[in-house]
This record gives sequence, structure tokens and C-alpha cells, in this order.
Amino acid sequence: MPELPDITVYLEALEQRLRGARLDSTRISHPFLLRTFDPPITALYGRRVVGFRRLGKRIAIGFQGDHWLVLHLMIAGRLHWLTPAAAPKKGRAALAYFVFNSGTLTLTEAGTKRRASVYVFSSSDELERTNPGGLEVLDASLEEFTSRLLAENHTLKRSLTDPRTFSGIGNAYSDEILHRAGLSPVALTQKLTPGAIRRLYDAIRVVLPEWTGRLRSEAEGEFPEKVTAFRPEMAVHGRFGKPCPVCGTSVQRIRYAENETNYCPRCQTEGRILADRSLSRLLKDDWPRTVEELEA
Repeated sequence: MPELPDITVYLEALEQRLRGARLDSTRISHPFLLRTFDPPITALYGRRVVGFRRLGKRIAIGFQGDHWLVLHLMIAGRLHWLTPAAAPKKGRAALAYFVFNSGTLTLTEAGTKRRASVYVFSSSDELERTNPGGLEVLDASLEEFTSRLLAENHTLKRSLTDPRTFSGIGNAYSDEILHRAGLSPVALTQKLTPGAIRRLYDAIRVVLPEWTGRLRSEAEGEFPEKVTAFRPEMAVHGRFGKPCPVCGTSVQRIRYAENETNYCPRCQTEGRILADRSLSRLLKDDWPRTVEELEA
């Protein structure tokens, strides 16, 4: 799922191409993509783009008259930009086409599951009601961060990725943040020391801007077309079995549903191999519990 760094770079690219542009027409090719009906999407026709916002992992495009178009890409949704010359070719098959006088924005979604969504709102108040309410850590003090983190007692992985707790952090960057902080993904928030909380706070404020800068440089002013959660430069996310860039230990993972948590046992869990809900039950006594057992 595109997270804060990806969404930030998307918004910058959209602002460059859409600010002041007029929406002329749309085409929605999947019946469940548009989740609102009042106002209709046609209410945006003829209006010019006047602003942009990020609501967690959602992209909000503001139009004249305090109208808003909100795009939630979920896991596999991606945006693409077609110049007026390329627009008639339609590009790859898309779930939605937003035709502006400056070009065409398309929304695609890989796979067969349709989770991406589009919303239209007629006021900022309506828009704000969809905000999950997560704390913007890059704008927050350490005290504000600590208060939000300790409000409930969950694992660090769950707390970081809960959009009601923190804004814009998902599966990929939570792995990178926890590795940078040297903290276990299953550590309980209310058992963290003040020093560990400070390391986590600092790690978020380093990792997210660092990756935003990388993605911005990669796009080189073009519309970002390589939005992915798996990048070879990452320390642990998507790198199961590969060496940790800090200590060389094989990166491990916990798999659950359609997600997985990646971590370095030496850097983050004091050498312990965390139990995988399915595989550890299958292997039982053969499941390695330490790095030494794993390497043996």
C-alpha cells in the first residue's frame, strides 16, 4: 500500500500538473470504485483544482466551491498521468479516468480484488469526517507521540500501522522504522522504556523523510510510476532470508493473512526467532527459537 513517502510524492506530482486545471469529464469502469453518490461525481465537472491534502494514506484533491475528490489506493491501486497527446490512447486498462484540460489522471489496480475507492465530498467538514485521526508524527512533539503511543497497549507493529493511532505508516515503512530503532515488532507499547520510545520517535522522523527524498529523486520531476512497497535499498522489508545490512544476520518474517512482518533477530529481538502463527505450529519442536538454532 502506498504510504506517507509515496503519497507525498504523488501529491507533489499532482500539484505540479493539476493546480488550476479544470475537470472536464470522468469515466468509472468498475461499479464499486465510487463509494459516494451525493454529490455525484459530475458535480466536479467544470471546477478547477485549488488544493491538495493527505488524509493518512488517502489523497484529497480540492476543487472550487469546497468540493473534494478523495482517492484511496489501498494495496494495489496506482495512479498514472497521461498528457493530452497520450490521453486518447487511454494507456493501460484503468478503473477510472479523470480527464482534465491539462491531461488525464488514471487509477489502476493490480490483481482481481477491487479494494481501491473514490469519494466525492461537498465540504471540508464532510472530508474531515473521513480522517482516521492518526497523529502526524513529523509534526508532533515527543510528548505528543508518547501520549498517543501509550494510549493503548498493543504490539509496536500494530500501533504503528493503525491509521487511528499514527498517520501514513503502513506495513513496509513500519518494518524499516522498527529496524532503525532496534525494536521488536511484537514489543508491547506500554512496556517500552523512555529510551526506547525516544528511539522509535527519532527513527520515524528519519526514515519517512529519508524515503520521501529518495522517491522524489527517483521520479526526477516525472510522474511517479515505480510506486512499490518492495525496494532493494530497504533494510528488512521484503528481504526475508537476505542479510541484514547492519549485522549480516538473515532477515526473518512473521506471516499473517496477506501481510508479513520482516525483522532482524540480532538487531531487534535479542537473537530470538519470533513464532510464525502457521509455520511454527507446523514445525513445533523443530521451530528454531534463536539465531544460533536457525544457523545450525
